[in-house]
Amino acid sequence: MLKAVIFDLDGTIGNTLPLCVAAFRQAVEPLAGKKLSDEEIVATFGPSEEGTIMQLIPGHYRQGVDDYISHYERLHDMCPEPFAGIRTIIERLKARGVTVAMVTGKGARSCRITLERYGMDGLFDAVETGSPQGQRKAEGIRAVLDRFGLQPGQAVYVGDAPSDVTASRAAGVQVIAAAWAATADVETLAAMAPDRLFTSVDELESYLLDNPDTV
Repeated sequence: MLKAVIFDLDGTIGNTLPLCVAAFRQAVEPLAGKKLSDEEIVATFGPSEEGTIMQLIPGHYRQGVDDYISHYERLHDMCPEPFAGIRTIIERLKARGVTVAMVTGKGARSCRITLERYGMDGLFDAVETGSPQGQRKAEGIRAVLDRFGLQPGQAVYVGDAPSDVTASRAAGVQVIAAAWAATADVETLAAMAPDRLFTSVDELESYLLDNPDTV
């Protein structure tokens, strides 16, 4: 049985990926002096926002990061609430004594803004954020396991990106592909053969909480 459920944030807890792209565009384009496509912005994802800014406008790093955070907070009404049902799942898991953590590629500042806006600040037993140097979700998952004295087989990671499947496997934990956001690439996720793939939050809730063999 699972003793820990570890969540991604963008595209899993809330529909925040379009917000990230919009904030990057407003922060970067004036400093870069050129327009950027969504594809150019998304191609830099993996590191935290600091890493993205470093890739896109290294000569304006400090201002770019500060501007991104400012725009991210100002534009957050683009996704004012988490996906319906997510909070209920987390609260029910915690009521059963299951450790609920978050491992996200976001930087600490933008992560805090979203959790506060969603009223989820303090809800997770542990939060591991991203690094400017690159993808560190596998390390974040291992940090959660170590903190709570858990074995990899006792945890599952829930995330919406192909890189989440890769990171979960590197950490040795089960992985649930979260494909309920409009930004999820269902075909690519399915091709990676995650342990489970759900296209709705209701499916996740049923699997985690209505199955006596899960938690």
